Amino acid sequence: MTTEILLTFAVLALAIFLFVSDKLRTDLVAVLIMVILPWTGVITANEAFSGFASNAVISVIGVMLIGYGVERSGIMTVVAGFITKRVGVKEKNVMATTSTTVGLISAFMQNIGAAALFLPALKRISKNANIPASKLIMPMGFAAILGGTLTMVASGPLIILNDLLTESGFDALNLFAVTPIGLALLATGILYFYFAGGLVLPKASGETQVTSASFMQETHNLTTDIHELDVNARLAGQTIEQLNIWSTYGINILALREDASHVYGPWRKTHLADGQTLAVLGTIDAVNRFAADYELTVKPELEHFASLENEDESGFAEIIIPPTSPFIGKTLRDIGFRKNFRLEPLAVIGNDGTKTTLEDVPFEAGMQLVVYGSWKDLINLRNGREVAVLSDVKAPELAPQQNKKKPALFAIVVSLGLVFMGFPLSLSFFTGALLMILLGVIPKEEIYPAIDWKTVFLLAGLIPLGTAFEKSGAAAYTANAIVNLVGGWSTLAILFIIGLITMFFSLFMSNVAATVLLVPLVLMMADTFSIDPIGLALLVAVSASNSFILPTHQVNAFIMGPGGYRNADYMKAGGIMSLLFLIVSVLMVYVLFM
Repeated sequence: MTTEILLTFAVLALAIFLFVSDKLRTDLVAVLIMVILPWTGVITANEAFSGFASNAVISVIGVMLIGYGVERSGIMTVVAGFITKRVGVKEKNVMATTSTTVGLISAFMQNIGAAALFLPALKRISKNANIPASKLIMPMGFAAILGGTLTMVASGPLIILNDLLTESGFDALNLFAVTPIGLALLATGILYFYFAGGLVLPKASGETQVTSASFMQETHNLTTDIHELDVNARLAGQTIEQLNIWSTYGINILALREDASHVYGPWRKTHLADGQTLAVLGTIDAVNRFAADYELTVKPELEHFASLENEDESGFAEIIIPPTSPFIGKTLRDIGFRKNFRLEPLAVIGNDGTKTTLEDVPFEAGMQLVVYGSWKDLINLRNGREVAVLSDVKAPELAPQQNKKKPALFAIVVSLGLVFMGFPLSLSFFTGALLMILLGVIPKEEIYPAIDWKTVFLLAGLIPLGTAFEKSGAAAYTANAIVNLVGGWSTLAILFIIGLITMFFSLFMSNVAATVLLVPLVLMMADTFSIDPIGLALLVAVSASNSFILPTHQVNAFIMGPGGYRNADYMKAGGIMSLLFLIVSVLMVYVLFM
């Protein structure tokens, strides 16, 4: 064993330890490995940083942009609505349907592309069905990987397998030669999550978070009950100020709906009109008194303002008046608070902690104000110098781009068409991403934020490890040692060992590289042990997709951020999936080829 091999194994051991222990963020581990390797002398500096120009990294950037464009175009809103309508909101049914769809799509396109295209729809389904995204995204990602075993063009290892076979004097396999194995694997993965998903998938990281409404209720003893009423002839023509709604009834108008849009914190001089709908905050007794006095009907549930309950668009917030605020000495009326900031003030809290009336109270440094409004307006307020916003403020969900569904579909079709024509994946998807930008689907200012740079650095940092493994001779050393080890073993045992070796290699180097390295070796082994060479080669190409234990596969890295997953989550759910994959793939190859 040479010094280069020992150094490579040492770096590999360090990478495994850091990945498993979670002592460093995954992308930082990858960057650390990328920097360490050239200092060992195993690879050059150019080779260490070559990952940034690799097809894998460029492809991922391209599909991230395409996926973002699909989401911004509103296409996936339609898809998500269709699936939700068809399968309902039961978690297992949604998971099985979405995973099956993505798995089948992956049969004819690269699995990272299928995952990227469907992720926006999955996020919207999660939101609409009130299912934690973490319960859907990992099964979808695993299904995309499993779907990559359905046809001979579904993944890089299977595509390159035919080249390796023809170079060694064998006939190329037909398009559906691997389909029986792929179908068995996909079915196994979906059934695994259907019956055991609740045990192995993490709970949503946000499940225990306190809403802004419950926080205000507990902290300031404010009612957070929202009710909906339609404006009638008795109210029409009056301004909000003329109603004296706060002083008379102790309720607030949080928002006004007109022409299918919401106006938060409507100005006191706003005239009410027929056709408008009000969202008011107050106790049910107070709201009923107001409704009775003006012959209004309190709706039993929110119709037009349903989004206010789950705080998608708006919520409650605390703000404080800093010593440098221009608000000091001025009242809400002087400031034109509702008119200028579109926020509804609910309570003013003095420096002694007591709540005071909202009417004509001059602000002092240190006073707090509880307000309600859209997250967008609260962010604008936070970005100013007038107040300090104490509460967490959600980033508002971007509205779909208008009239961009057809341009987005055109960009997708062009990308997929280029892939099927045989052009490199990186060039095909980057071309589609550029079309999304040029056609206005992705606004120019949103291009760089649309890219998950942690994923980019994760992949770019791990690619040099595969280079070092091959260049140092560590990969060939390991493979030859295993070949010597299995001499005299049964056919089934040899198949299990080959599947296990391939799985191990694919975790720490590209699955294509693992295939290129191992297929020639197993073809030689087949002759030695009198085993069908095609079956062994196919097992290697299929097992190269058995990458579930760590987020080193492109799909796993891609879904890590949106799903809020940790390395431990992949070890738990992916460990069992890897074992099932190994068993099913080996048994299928044994039955079909041995």
